[in-house]
Amino acid sequence: MTPSKLLKTLLKNPNSISSKSQAKQLHAQIIKHKGFNPHYLSTLLSIYCNLNLLPQSINLFNTLQSPPLLAWKSLIRCYTCLGFCSDCLSFFNRMRVSGLYPDHNIFPSVVKSCTLLKSLKLGESVHACIIRVGLDVDVYTCNALMNMYSNLESLSENVEEKGRTRYVFDEMSKRKLDYKGCGDLSSNEVDDIVKFNLDVMGSNSLDDSSQKGRGLCFRKSGVQKVFEMMPARDIVSWNTVIAGNAQNGMFEDALAMLRDLGKAGLKPDTFSLSSVLPMFSELVDVDRGREIHGYAIRNGFDVDLYVGSGLIDMYSKCNQIEDAYKVFILLPLRDSISWNSVIAGCVQNGIFNEALKLFRKMIMAKVNPGSVSFSSIIPACAHLTTLRLGKQLHGYIMRCRFEENVLVASSLVDMYAKCGFIKIARRIFDKMKLHDTVSWTAMIMGYALHGHAHDAISLFKQMEMEGVKPNSVAFVAVLTACSHAGLIDEAWHYFNSMSHDYRLSPQLEHYAAIADLLGRAGRLNEAYEFILKVPSPNGSVWSTLLAACRKHKNIEMAEKVSSELFRVDPNNIGAYVLLSNTYSAAKRWKDAAMVRKTMKNQDILKKAACSWIEVRNKLHAFVAGDKSHPCYERIKKALEELLEKMEKEGYVPDTSEVLHDVDEEYKKSLLYNHSERLAIAYGILSTPEGTTICITKNIRVCNDCHTAIKFMSNIVHREIIVRDNSRFHHFKDGNCSCQDYW
Repeated sequence: MTPSKLLKTLLKNPNSISSKSQAKQLHAQIIKHKGFNPHYLSTLLSIYCNLNLLPQSINLFNTLQSPPLLAWKSLIRCYTCLGFCSDCLSFFNRMRVSGLYPDHNIFPSVVKSCTLLKSLKLGESVHACIIRVGLDVDVYTCNALMNMYSNLESLSENVEEKGRTRYVFDEMSKRKLDYKGCGDLSSNEVDDIVKFNLDVMGSNSLDDSSQKGRGLCFRKSGVQKVFEMMPARDIVSWNTVIAGNAQNGMFEDALAMLRDLGKAGLKPDTFSLSSVLPMFSELVDVDRGREIHGYAIRNGFDVDLYVGSGLIDMYSKCNQIEDAYKVFILLPLRDSISWNSVIAGCVQNGIFNEALKLFRKMIMAKVNPGSVSFSSIIPACAHLTTLRLGKQLHGYIMRCRFEENVLVASSLVDMYAKCGFIKIARRIFDKMKLHDTVSWTAMIMGYALHGHAHDAISLFKQMEMEGVKPNSVAFVAVLTACSHAGLIDEAWHYFNSMSHDYRLSPQLEHYAAIADLLGRAGRLNEAYEFILKVPSPNGSVWSTLLAACRKHKNIEMAEKVSSELFRVDPNNIGAYVLLSNTYSAAKRWKDAAMVRKTMKNQDILKKAACSWIEVRNKLHAFVAGDKSHPCYERIKKALEELLEKMEKEGYVPDTSEVLHDVDEEYKKSLLYNHSERLAIAYGILSTPEGTTICITKNIRVCNDCHTAIKFMSNIVHREIIVRDNSRFHHFKDGNCSCQDYW
């Protein structure tokens, strides 16, 4: 074959050129045999652009005296593919100035650039140009437009309600483009583009009737409007509008469109299903989610990674973790997304040990964990208070260089705080280059749980000063800090600030924090009246006040509160226990017995008091009066020796904490065998002198144990950290961080 014929063959099949070196060889042959033929050079330019060789493409383009349309659209597409969106728009503007009309191959790239720049107004101006040149009927162009509106309408400052916005070019001549998000385009270039496209569209000359005829000025979603005007639609068109509705919270509209897709003679594909599955996660609608699952199985889509991950997430959020795990097991291939979905699902459903096992299996399967993997699994260590595993993960994170990721770092802050090491949490927080609402909230809540109320408030103020808007969770954190320190005035300030300064409506968690604050301070009547004004208070809100009644030994108020509590939550185990304990503390044994009898009749079992301590990578659990531990005899002897030293220093047991009608000596015996004392004694025996002892307890520490542990910390010269069901207590040198207010 002659060189000339070979050139023609290659240029007719440009996809056969697959590398930079081949393209350069072809370039040399064209110049050698054809000179600077514009047609051949334009084809070569498209080859360079297909290979994303931008410098070579620009250099070749600059050699063309009158570049044809193929050359322009090749470079426009290349700019967009490589993310040079502002250059794409400037180049598009140059092409229009040259007198060339864009065709259907150009606008999808231009619209995509507007989407990537997050500039809805610029996108609207391009849409106007599309309408003017009559390409608003092209399927690919319309798909690009719908994708743009789907992504940008919810970001627009002009959106009056979610998913609703003005359509294009309502009084366009009066608009000024927001330069934010326009990359490195100068303001003059942006104005030129908008002005040029307005002139092309000729919107100022259109009368009202013609505007209405083109579908302008409708208060309707841009996605929906473009879709309705399309004369022909493919599956991408339907999927785009379905996904747009779903992303903007218009769930029923998305489902209606999914049904209409079938009526139009098209079948939903994997993208359709993966778009609607998150809706059922949000709605916690497992029944409709199962219908989608059934359709996926019948059509063989259940093996698709995206559909499978969507199903796992849906079942997890609907508290059907077993079904989520079955979907995961049946996937023929598992990528990081599917692994992350099932791990996160286990954590969300409180199956923390299983989550850790799956994380190990993911590593063994040689699937590299990413930032999402770590931010999903670290909370499991926080909930289990397994510092050893948390530290191992931290080391792994450092080796993978994810420690600067905001989500991962925030998870580490939360984990160390919940494992009792608030100073390490603060060090990690201070090393973060960027703080978002999650990281601020994690640190503030950490301080709140450790009783450092003033540090929490100071950090909250710093967050506000740095322009980070606190969300409802951040307000829960600062209100919790105020509650644990008795800062009533400060708490009311932040509670009112939610609605006045940030337009956040208080949720039940915020009401519960205020009720807890007032209850701890002994202002029970004020707390009761406050809760009565709460819209639909649940059992947890009333429980905070009932716990305060137990602490302050107010039986009359406890009866009123329990009556309200059982009305909204008749099976609340904690409420029965609190009421029984309140009666017992007042020596009203018959009333206490009646409550316990009611519990027995309703098969309500009291949660046993239990404490845990981690020693040499093993978790040891103790129940009150437990004699089953292999080291029990040594523990018993150590406690007896400690008790002798404590009594010499002035410790007197508070037997009023024993809620049984037994003699005084037996009451003392019961106190001495509380679970936290057994765990502390084992920690003293099993760890080197000076080592900090960390205990976790599933219920509130009683007053007598709180006093006893202060004596213990002073005698053994150790810091003892006890995490109960509401906060941390740091005992050191005979004092507690809570200052006896908890």
